[in-house]
Amino acid sequence: MSGNGDGAEPSRLIDARIAELDDWRGETLARLRSIVLKADPGIVEEWKWRGVPVWSRSGIICTGETYKAVVKMTFAKGASLPDPAGLFNSSLDGNVRRAIDFHEGETVDEAALTVLVRAAIELNFAKKPARAK
Repeated sequence: MSGNGDGAEPSRLIDARIAELDDWRGETLARLRSIVLKADPGIVEEWKWRGVPVWSRSGIICTGETYKAVVKMTFAKGASLPDPAGLFNSSLDGNVRRAIDFHEGETVDEAALTVLVRAAIELNFAKKPARAK
């Protein structure tokens, strides 16, 4: 879905979400968004599931969810991604997704996050195994 049904573009909806979060969460979401978009010029912004920013390139890379005490980046195929910097700190028990919870006052390791986003894109482009006949 590229919008919420009212014709608004996903980028504008994400801008509005950041603006309505008039605190550290909006600043953090804006920072994460900037890092993701700079990682690859082909990344597409989407707005899904009743208001979740989603970044995609040949499939979902990650989402940017905001909660009262955390901004969460969930990587759709995070369990399959290398994480040499140890960024993943949430949803570690699942077989598919992994997440990074950012709390107020924490710094973002831009270089490590960029590597993770690019790895997610590479995984999305990787050839899928042939289906058994």
